Amino acid sequence: MTSGLGTVLLSLALMAGPAVAFVPIGGGASTHISITGTALLQKVTETCRAVAEAAGHEFKPTGSSPEELVKACLGPTAKGEVSGAKFHSALQEIYTQNGLVDRDFVNSAPHHFNSEDFLGGRRLITEGMVAIKANVREENFQAARETLGKVLHTLQDFYSHSNWVELGYTEPYINLIRSDLPLENLADVNTATCSDCASGTCPNPILPNILKEKKLTSGYMGIFSSAKPKGKCSHGGEGDLTSTTVPRGGINKDERRSDNVAFHTAAVNAAVAASLQLLEDIRLAVGDNDFLRMMGIARSSVVCFVIDTTGSMSDDIDEARAVVYEIIDSKKGTQDEPSEYILVPFNDPSFGPMIRTTDPDKMKKEISKLKATGGGDIPEMCLSGLQLALTGAPASSHIYVFTDAIAKDIALKDTIVALIRRTKSTVSFFMTGASRRRRRSIRAASFDDYKDLALASGGQAIQVSKKQLPEATDVILDTSTSALVTVLHRARHPGKQETFPFMLDESLQNVTIYITGTSITFTLTNPAGVSQSNTEASGKLGTIKTVGNLRRIRLSADKLTGTWQLNIKSNQPYTLKVTGQSTITFIYDFVESFKGPHPGYAVLSGRPQAGQPATLMVSVMGRKGPSSMTVGNIGLITVSGPEAVSNSTMTDMGNGDILVTVDEVPEGEFVVILKGTDKVSNSEFQRQSTTQMSVSKVNIQAVVDSSVEPGEAFKLPFSVMTQGPGGQYSINARNDRNFPMSYPNSLTLTTGQYTNNTLTITPPASTPSGTDITLTMEAKSSSGVDSNYVVMRLSVVSKITDFVQPLCEVVSVLAANCPQDVSQCRPFQWELSANLTDGNGTGIESISLRQGNGTLSHTSLTDPIIQANYNASCCSQIVEFVAVDKVGNVGKCYHSIVRSGGPPALTLSLPLWLCLLVSVFVVRP
Repeated sequence: MTSGLGTVLLSLALMAGPAVAFVPIGGGASTHISITGTALLQKVTETCRAVAEAAGHEFKPTGSSPEELVKACLGPTAKGEVSGAKFHSALQEIYTQNGLVDRDFVNSAPHHFNSEDFLGGRRLITEGMVAIKANVREENFQAARETLGKVLHTLQDFYSHSNWVELGYTEPYINLIRSDLPLENLADVNTATCSDCASGTCPNPILPNILKEKKLTSGYMGIFSSAKPKGKCSHGGEGDLTSTTVPRGGINKDERRSDNVAFHTAAVNAAVAASLQLLEDIRLAVGDNDFLRMMGIARSSVVCFVIDTTGSMSDDIDEARAVVYEIIDSKKGTQDEPSEYILVPFNDPSFGPMIRTTDPDKMKKEISKLKATGGGDIPEMCLSGLQLALTGAPASSHIYVFTDAIAKDIALKDTIVALIRRTKSTVSFFMTGASRRRRRSIRAASFDDYKDLALASGGQAIQVSKKQLPEATDVILDTSTSALVTVLHRARHPGKQETFPFMLDESLQNVTIYITGTSITFTLTNPAGVSQSNTEASGKLGTIKTVGNLRRIRLSADKLTGTWQLNIKSNQPYTLKVTGQSTITFIYDFVESFKGPHPGYAVLSGRPQAGQPATLMVSVMGRKGPSSMTVGNIGLITVSGPEAVSNSTMTDMGNGDILVTVDEVPEGEFVVILKGTDKVSNSEFQRQSTTQMSVSKVNIQAVVDSSVEPGEAFKLPFSVMTQGPGGQYSINARNDRNFPMSYPNSLTLTTGQYTNNTLTITPPASTPSGTDITLTMEAKSSSGVDSNYVVMRLSVVSKITDFVQPLCEVVSVLAANCPQDVSQCRPFQWELSANLTDGNGTGIESISLRQGNGTLSHTSLTDPIIQANYNASCCSQIVEFVAVDKVGNVGKCYHSIVRSGGPPALTLSLPLWLCLLVSVFVVRP
């Protein structure tokens, strides 16, 4: 750890008390989580510091909360409110996937380095690293995080499940992340490794000759059988049936016990160091900025536009272009500057491609190319374009759809709802056409479909004329901002007179109220009893702007704290939404418990099960971290129905993480509502999730156990079960790449029993390595009353054979002029020259300076031998530069001219340099 901050950051990773067991979150104490969190937070801190120093910024967090770390990491542009939610969400995704290895691969020896399957475990790690690097290159950060969580679990298990620490080793076994290095001195299947331990808790049952010869072994694990090879160690524990077979006992160090404290501690320390080693390799391969983007650390929100480009959309395209330009120009250099821009055009019959960039000038250029052509008075491929956006944009994005036509591809609606629920993204529609376009089919589409999708996501469905559109796009400027939170969201269909109370706290800024609908009157009242009606465009409480079916109320900045009331009168359908900016927020997932040797909680991909309590894992964030707030209540509430909040039981998991159990789940669609007290201002607050959810009696299970090769068929087993009536259930699957798939169109289900089948998907041979596929599968009853879905990500990764790191031969070092007295170094320079090669590999793709304040230059990367030259002041006495080849193998070259005494440095010939200074590319633990 590079600073005192690291000690504090460690606490962010401790999810449930003291770290005493290699088990997933929820299964007791959580060392797998703390090991992963410690390594991730340390590496993020190191990366943030390096980025800040390279940009000439001071990296000085004011505290240990995610908000404060992110703000310090982003530097001077982080003015105003900065939310740590995306960073926290990224950590949670990695933690979750780490824990799921104990559920999805409980009986897989290589996933846990059980049963002496060292080659299999190493293969999972190295193939996973290849996939992570390829995903990051293609900016598929969520896929990279999911694989990273799994890979770290397997790597960490090596130190708990093998005898590495019993052999006296304290450093990580680097060969586990290097396929070009052999795994040596492995005990073969016929070599006895353990003595019998009748009590099952012997301090070290490894045989003396195994320890003396430093043979590597691991415990055998039997979930369903007690059989193991003669003389072999067992994993141990209640879940291992082999532990009662002689030699009895076990060697796992998963839990801290009185007989294994030293070994358990050593295993934890080695696992942390190994995790850091793997993360550093990935960081060097992908670069600091993309490493931080993978970790959810980036400026503000992502701006994502899905735009109809048919002939009648010329004016709409002009307005969308103007909004993008305004966002880029007005927010540049501020915390609200978007971290990424995404554009998806659609027409008929085409849609896409999706264009994504972090360069605002490129976004300007791309959106300026859009032209309104073709189409005519027919429905468009709107939902296909939206599907691309939902699968390509980061989770919790704000997506803005511009169209004047109904959806031709209305069959995608259920898939879109599934993706909205999975990604928790908010979709807002700007509709400028009348509902005159008809579709000749059994299922007729209408603008109401867009309203349904907007409501499901917590977005807006704004219907205006083309002339009014410029006045309506303030919504985009409001929501393309940092630290946006929802205070209240309600919908009424049909409309009725109702008073909606909502609580505003001291931390909220830029509070805005949106009402959509027709024939609406309303009165807004603040906590002091002051009122303003809809007829007062500019009143005591704020300004009201009406355009089309939208009323936008921006509250004045004075005296917002307290309970407000909004009385609405209308007999037409309407929606109400209250938003603001604040770092007080929460993230959540619906989870289910799982059993086994290491029980825990798994995130649900689909809808929670009907007839059972709903369980959520909620993470709460405050202005100074979770300690700066008190949570009063977390419950479920319907957006469109009665506002009775369901009762819940809360279990504090530590560090702002709360396990919530709701016994009575509301009927229909519901959201999560949270209330508490901000200790900083001693004011009460409320927050609401945006995405609507409901329960189902159908359950789909599917596990992706590997990456997919281009041109090769990939078989994905899946299971479907219903607790409702049995019978025929339709099966529908879609992927966002339109890759060919085969699967059964229907299954016959028996109540309470899983029915198994297989889906096959084949990516074309030309698919770039690192491409991810978002696959959505739905099962629906024949009556259409009940359904559920599962959303999975598959990574397409080309098989590689190049695992060799780039190499370096130093030609010369000229440091003779550097004075012995460092205080006199300023006028003097030193130089280093080296030849870089990639052997028989794929070729070097990049060379970058990691340490040193000098200048690094090199010849063309296409040269067989690349000449690198480094020149620096004698005051900067250390240099380290990195070469990365085209498949992500990393080589590092480190050299120091620091001397403890003696004459000035001399130019050395190659052999002597190699002997004294070790100037080949090395991996530094």
